[in-house]
Amino acid sequence: MRIDVVGRNLEITPAIREHAQTRADRLPRYFDGVQAVTVTVTADEHHAHGKFGVDMVIDVEKHANFVAKAHDADLYAAVDLAFAKAQRQLHDFKEKLKQNNR
Repeated sequence: MRIDVVGRNLEITPAIREHAQTRADRLPRYFDGVQAVTVTVTADEHHAHGKFGVDMVIDVEKHANFVAKAHDADLYAAVDLAFAKAQRQLHDFKEKLKQNNR
């Protein structure tokens, strides 16, 4: 599985990259067909509070990409929120596949 961490309007430090990669490494637990994960971290320069946005795009076999977006003032919290959304999407998709196979 390929994991890409991309930064827009900010530099990706090793700590940010490691945090995003550890979260993305856990996604195949919820669905085996995960091929690639792209985590895009953006810093919103328009707000004085320094809000961060995270877009997590999960490439899955035989299905359209799943996209999880999250915004928070804390970068690590935004990554965790995006991971939680992606986790729920993959879990729901797997459950839907199980129901259709009965």
